[in-house]
Amino acid sequence: MYERNIFENISPLDHRYSLPGEDFEQYSRYLSEKARIGYQAQVEGALVKVLARRGICSEEIAREILEAIEEISPEEVYEEEGKTRHDIRALVNCIQRRVSPAARPYVHFTTTSFDIVDTANSLRFKEVSEKLLLPELYELEKILMEIALREKETLQIGRTHGQHAVPISFGFAMAEYVSRLGNRIREIREKSQRLVGKIAGAVGAYNASYLFFADPLEFEKEVLAELGLEPATHSTQIVEPEPLADYIHSLVSCFGVLANLSDDMRHLQRSEIGEVGEYFAADQVGSSTMPHKRNPINYENVKSLWKKFMPGMMTVYMDQISEHQRDLTDSASGRFLPEIVVGLLMAVKRLQRVLAKMSVDKENLKKNFEQNKEMIVAEPLYILLASYGHPDAHEAVRRLTLEAEKQGLALREVLKDHEELRGYWENFTEKQRDLLLNPEQYTGIAARKTELVVDYWKKELRI
Repeated sequence: MYERNIFENISPLDHRYSLPGEDFEQYSRYLSEKARIGYQAQVEGALVKVLARRGICSEEIAREILEAIEEISPEEVYEEEGKTRHDIRALVNCIQRRVSPAARPYVHFTTTSFDIVDTANSLRFKEVSEKLLLPELYELEKILMEIALREKETLQIGRTHGQHAVPISFGFAMAEYVSRLGNRIREIREKSQRLVGKIAGAVGAYNASYLFFADPLEFEKEVLAELGLEPATHSTQIVEPEPLADYIHSLVSCFGVLANLSDDMRHLQRSEIGEVGEYFAADQVGSSTMPHKRNPINYENVKSLWKKFMPGMMTVYMDQISEHQRDLTDSASGRFLPEIVVGLLMAVKRLQRVLAKMSVDKENLKKNFEQNKEMIVAEPLYILLASYGHPDAHEAVRRLTLEAEKQGLALREVLKDHEELRGYWENFTEKQRDLLLNPEQYTGIAARKTELVVDYWKKELRI
């Protein structure tokens, strides 16, 4: 009925990112318009099951309605909505049209539109998290863990403000993202489990269901239990918006971690740094005019996706506000929420592919470390001098670095012959002097900390 070439669509999600190989079919199972209508029909189905269990309608009527629900198509609902100008009434009409007159009164019985809409949204976001998003995030976390452990002893110059600092290991640098992503995975897992539903009627006061049930709260719990959900502690015509806002925030903040990781990896691929590289296919082209170029397109793509979907969080915050028991100011904006999930999934899958084949250039890592090797000892030198009682160790080492730069000498060479500091050098232990002579050893517990971080998140996430 509704046929359109994908290249005539407007959203990139429906053409560029729906091509084969982009996992679009998996996403659409939970997040498409067909899925949205299917989840809403599922809520209607849970309702009639409990109505039959409570003796409001017969089991035969319930089966009739459930069978009709299975036959509903999104095309049919959309055609009906063209007449009703109301999406849930259209769904209800389509179900009622397929059942006997005796069964029709029990479709949508005692509920209001947003009992169905909000409950269905909570259900599909919970399920897409459990069945698709979290497994993909676990897989990405495993890849990061493998890199961190593999490179835990690989020397890398630390960087702050884009400047060389003191040495770490490349595995330690990756352990940062093992930890940050682990935190976000845990947050998504928890927040997706806290999504709630409602079967509370037009303004949330159970006006309609109280006509038939002495305790409509128990009736609500029973319907939602059919779907694996719990009721909100309070609802108006809509579910209180904070559980959904918290869930979307967990996705967006996770997206931010992936964007930061991508930014770091992109900069480490700069020509003048060249510490890591991403897989480049035999037929891949980096530039339309410069055949030699190999651009970090995967990391750039993830950063770009984050830039597109992160601002959607502001809309979620604005959708927290609804006038009295409900207004319609979130009716359009709320329909775009699945795009944030899809964007995050695309970023996760892309990073899985590129990080699984990432190469680490140890020669360039060493070369970059060697650039400021001799000045790296400034920090341990100043701390050691202070520990031996120097009254202004930081200033003394600052002046010493300027002197070393002026003479073109290593800091330790100037130190040995420095009249003021020679006595301190002679008092240093052999181990301390060895550290100053071999700054590549000044990595603290980078390797051990990497192991501790990975071990913690393996246990915490049970992966």
